[in-house]
Amino acid sequence: MIKDETCAYCMQGDLVAAFAYPVCEMKTSFLYVFKEQSKRGRCIVAHKKHVSELIDLTDQERNDFFADVAAVSRAIHEAFHPDKVNYGAYGDTGCHLHFHLVPKYKGGEEWGGVFEMNSGKTILTDGEYEEMAQLIREHLDAPAF
Repeated sequence: MIKDETCAYCMQGDLVAAFAYPVCEMKTSFLYVFKEQSKRGRCIVAHKKHVSELIDLTDQERNDFFADVAAVSRAIHEAFHPDKVNYGAYGDTGCHLHFHLVPKYKGGEEWGGVFEMNSGKTILTDGEYEEMAQLIREHLDAPAF
């Protein structure tokens, strides 16, 4: 498996813990609760391989990755009941393929607009992140990693 020692998603541990809380390992990805929770249930699905673009994956790897993304979206809908989940794939500076899954709620913050990447408005305790992670795991039928 290709890894980059400077990449938070590759190295996990303290690097990724600065902005994300671990939920579980999936077929092709690692799932995290994003620590800024102004959109309740926001998660990151990061591919296990250190690749920058979808085109860096084989067709099967891409299909499996999107199956992971879809499963997480379904779990977010079941756990948090958003009106919409937005999907963001960035990586201009951290070139590791990952998707932000951002639940949006009618009448809520930024409904009808683009979400702010990291407002810092809503930071939870580790216990609260674990409760969210456990709820998502239950809807994915997945163990913690």
